[in-house]
Amino acid sequence: MSLDNRTALFRLPIELRWRDLDAFNHVNNSNFMTYLEEARIRWFDSLGEAWLTETFAPLLAAVQMNYRVPIPYPARVVVELFADRIGTTSITLGHRIAGEDGTVLYADGHVVMVWIDRANGRPTPLPEAVRRVAGG
Repeated sequence: MSLDNRTALFRLPIELRWRDLDAFNHVNNSNFMTYLEEARIRWFDSLGEAWLTETFAPLLAAVQMNYRVPIPYPARVVVELFADRIGTTSITLGHRIAGEDGTVLYADGHVVMVWIDRANGRPTPLPEAVRRVAGG
């Protein structure tokens, strides 16, 4: 069961670790960002084509996170990524962190990733694989 009617680009199950917890015995907010980062990198790697080279690289330009419910321990969560907007040099990836069965929404929001030319630090077009898989 899903709390979101969009089709996910990528889903990453994550089993929580004891070290993810804070003094209140639930997942520390900073680990939510780590889970998202891991999902993005795994999605990029799953494309099977260059998304990061010596010539270009993605940068995180913006993050928006809505913390809905604390994640208790022990638990398994699923991070889902969605293509919210595809630009010339950037992609806005929607995200959600939910319970393994999809009935509890722990967090949602989006990130903006901008690809830059490593030589001059200026935006450069999205890699074709990112654009194609994201539906752009």
